[in-house]
Amino acid sequence: MAGSGEKLILCLHGFPESAISWRRQIDPLAQAGYRVWAPDLRGYGGTTRPTGIDAYRIESLIDDVTGLLDAAQAERAILVGHDWGGIIAWYYAMRHAARAEALVIVNAPHPACFEREVRHWRQLHRSWYMGLFQAPWLPEAALSAIHGYVIGEIFRRMAEQMPDDLIQLYRRQACEPGALTAMLNYYRAALRGGGALRQRRLGYPPVSVPTLVIWGIRDQALVSENLDGLNEVVDDLTVVRVADAGHFVHEDKPELVTREMLMWLQNHERT
Repeated sequence: MAGSGEKLILCLHGFPESAISWRRQIDPLAQAGYRVWAPDLRGYGGTTRPTGIDAYRIESLIDDVTGLLDAAQAERAILVGHDWGGIIAWYYAMRHAARAEALVIVNAPHPACFEREVRHWRQLHRSWYMGLFQAPWLPEAALSAIHGYVIGEIFRRMAEQMPDDLIQLYRRQACEPGALTAMLNYYRAALRGGGALRQRRLGYPPVSVPTLVIWGIRDQALVSENLDGLNEVVDDLTVVRVADAGHFVHEDKPELVTREMLMWLQNHERT
């Protein structure tokens, strides 16, 4: 937590990170006059880890955001999300638009766009790990082997730059009892638990709140075609493409991401 402004910015991290991933954005946002919360998502970091796939249904993750807003005594919040945090933010803006003031999405596809793209080989072959994650115990064994070696390799291969001490922290956090199962249950609840199908049946109403999307083009997990057609599902959209950054663009280009966020937020305040 940082800052004491009237407006709350809620930063939601992705897989396999934790709240510390926003460390380069928190202070500048607070200094700009915002109150900034960057929590660990359910099952990550120092949070509790409910057991069972159903505990990680997208509906529960959405409810967690409402709980955070209530705890902050904030009627509305600006949601900033990367990866899974971005997915949660997209859904929240669609299901609870009255409580979302604006969105800042960092390399996280809109669900409708991802559903379209995963039908094509260009995205499908990059999403192979989602299928692997559906298996019981095997993904946990693979990711935790040699003190979380594979977790470290995810960052080393997909981030243009990331401090080694931070990679070591993520490896330790992932290897804590129950942590990997909780992290993987996000994917299991979406596919095996039917969460993605339930959300599709509910439909995807247009996102009505102002939305900034910052996208690292070198993303090895998500094709940039996920940006195509976004203006058809988002009413007020700004897209910033970062050519020399990947999936962890807020790590690759932290100053650029922070600057784009602040410029966009300040413009949003004036309109």
